[in-house]
Amino acid sequence: QGERKGTNKYYPPDFDPAKHGSLNKYHHSHPLRERARKLSQGILIIRFEMPFNIWCDGCQNHIGMGVRYNAEKKKVGTYYTTPVYRFRMKCHLCVNYIELQTDPGNCDYVIVSGARRKEERWDPGDSAQVLPTTSEQRERLAVDPMFRLEHGVTDKGVLERATPTLTRLQEAQDAWKDDFGLNSRLRRRFREEKKTLREEEEEAAALRARAGLSIPLLREEEEDRRLAALLSLRAPDSYEERQRLKRSEISQRSWFAPGTARAAGGALQKL
Repeated sequence: QGERKGTNKYYPPDFDPAKHGSLNKYHHSHPLRERARKLSQGILIIRFEMPFNIWCDGCQNHIGMGVRYNAEKKKVGTYYTTPVYRFRMKCHLCVNYIELQTDPGNCDYVIVSGARRKEERWDPGDSAQVLPTTSEQRERLAVDPMFRLEHGVTDKGVLERATPTLTRLQEAQDAWKDDFGLNSRLRRRFREEKKTLREEEEEAAALRARAGLSIPLLREEEEDRRLAALLSLRAPDSYEERQRLKRSEISQRSWFAPGTARAAGGALQKL
């Protein structure tokens, strides 16, 4: 609606370009309409997006990153030549007002009042990440040529140590780029596993039918095969060994019965 008024093709009969200049001045309105209602105080109404997760001090509710508000934007200072802005907005869950402020020195936002930040930050050095250059180092790089040279040599060493890790990460990322290929391989593997499971179920059902079992059979594992190989369900001696032992026993046995041998011995003594 506001933009339509500024680009309307209708010009009233008493409109004078030399006197009014534009339709906004003719209607005594600002091009930004309601967004500029506090412009005399140096405040502009903008659409602000929450830069991180916070907890509201008024209602103690969580406000996620990305939630948008109509915020009052105001310049409160400068960091060198960079302006520092403050944003004031009302919580959509209560009557509490939240104020945030830009922090150009750390490339971040800070909470002035009305909320507390949900801490999700960590030290990049703990996860073996390449640390960015601090503000003090940037200043020395700009004015100290020897420090710039030493810093360049150090950066090359850090890059050489981090290259293998970066290469592995790049290869892993490239491997996930082909979504169609990954989906095809996954579906092929699923079909093979499904076929194997169906064959195992059919074998188990046939075995239960032969043995007359009604209990479910577990899948055969490598440990089961090893234990079964160690067990022996056959006789200790083979058929050939038993025949050999029997022949040896027969050959060593006396040809006469025990009673016949004693009778023969008595007759010999009488003679």
